[in-house]
Amino acid sequence: MTDTDTPMLVTDMDGSAEDRSFGQRRRFLLLAGSATMAMGLAACGGSNDSTPTPTPSSTVTPTPSPTATSTVALDTDYLNFALQLQYLATQYFIRATTGSGVEAIPASTSLPGGGAALLTGTGTQGAVTGGAQVTFSDALLGQYAREIAAGELALLAFLRSAIGSAAVSAQPVIDISNSITGGFTRLARAGGLIGPADQFDPYANELNFLLGAFMLQDVMVSALIGATPSLSNLLYVNAAADATATKSFHAALVRSQLYARGTAARTATDQLSNARDSFDGSSDDDQGVTGNATTANITPTNIDGIVFGRTPGQVLNILYTTASAVTGGGFYPNGLISRFFKTSAAS
Repeated sequence: MTDTDTPMLVTDMDGSAEDRSFGQRRRFLLLAGSATMAMGLAACGGSNDSTPTPTPSSTVTPTPSPTATSTVALDTDYLNFALQLQYLATQYFIRATTGSGVEAIPASTSLPGGGAALLTGTGTQGAVTGGAQVTFSDALLGQYAREIAAGELALLAFLRSAIGSAAVSAQPVIDISNSITGGFTRLARAGGLIGPADQFDPYANELNFLLGAFMLQDVMVSALIGATPSLSNLLYVNAAADATATKSFHAALVRSQLYARGTAARTATDQLSNARDSFDGSSDDDQGVTGNATTANITPTNIDGIVFGRTPGQVLNILYTTASAVTGGGFYPNGLISRFFKTSAAS
């Protein structure tokens, strides 16, 4: 793939209303594509020939940026909550496919400031612990993984642009290692995938990588579904819907790959699903990839064919790996950088 295969990114990442229309912001998801992954990183697969989405005709004025005196969560607070989760997902897939983090992506004409520019914002920017390149003996899975990584990176840029530079929050401290206090090991232990003294390394092999992706992507889809009804501005609703669609495709791809790997992988998803239910207090909303012993369950819907959503507190229960009301832990040792969405729910 060459730079000429994909349209160039808009170079102005300011995101201010007076400089750019929201239609331009929406095009980040389509314009970023795989090109940003090719800048100095290893082995990106495939190319994106998508045609940019036409600029929306809506003239709705964006919701004002949050202020220090705001007592009610604004649309930008909800999108920043989604952004905080997106930092985690993007770092996981970028590191698993390249061996380096988002911050290592060099500056280019298609990504001004490089990957480091996608991690800044209000609050104290945190570092990422863990991450390693996965050895993909399955060439097709490797291609899928690189496609998801490129999409996650583009979605990170898109969400930051939709929020705008004046309100965007920085990356928090993230733990994607196999440490005993990290989210991967704690979820794996809670689900019985490993023993109470064992550690789970999501980069050790292809199955572990998929299970690590399953731990994250399903939760993030439910987070977006849960948050979207709280948005009041159509432009931000559209941004959340765009992000939900991308995340849902990624989650479905991960789930289908796990189902295709047979009984052990399918059973592991059921175990992790039960662990997530135990953390967020829901009775049995979460689902693995099997409907029963012989039936696939790639899309986790209810009897009405609808995928369920979670409240921010329930999302944090899983990502902090706790059923209690706390302000950090698991994947986010110091919690999120957020005015309203920092504490998990008391299940």
